[in-house]
Amino acid sequence: MLYVEDERIPKRVQVGSEEVMVQLAGAKCSPHSGLDEGFSLLEMMVVITLILIMANFGTPIYHTVVVRAHEATLREDLITLRTQIDRFTHDNERGPASLDELVEMGYMGSIPADPFTGSNETWRVDTETTSLSVDGSAPLGIVDVHSGSNDDSLEGTPYSSW
Repeated sequence: MLYVEDERIPKRVQVGSEEVMVQLAGAKCSPHSGLDEGFSLLEMMVVITLILIMANFGTPIYHTVVVRAHEATLREDLITLRTQIDRFTHDNERGPASLDELVEMGYMGSIPADPFTGSNETWRVDTETTSLSVDGSAPLGIVDVHSGSNDDSLEGTPYSSW
């Protein structure tokens, strides 16, 4: 049976008791232009191969975007923590004994999680070497905070040095 490719509808004419196929003028007929036809295995393999090649190009870019987002979060968290440590130190004339003291005294709602370790318990803190109080009687407190991750940034610097 032949199908007219332009319309994909068979054109049949009844002549007596027999059915005859008619080709329209200028229309191309093909014995393989039926609607039940699918893709060949080779065509499917080519498409899948192209998809996999494009996915291989996209994976490193996606990973870089995720790491950059974590780095931006770390920068913001460090700015917030350092700002609150400075405010605490200014208000109380001593550094906080722990990061939890910032929460207890109302300077922060909660300690943010380190984006690279996934925990709020892994922050590395620098403690003052001499007391910041006028008379030197206040206990030594936190003066700076760093990430607890041992990984290196995309720029090559360790996150623990930020």
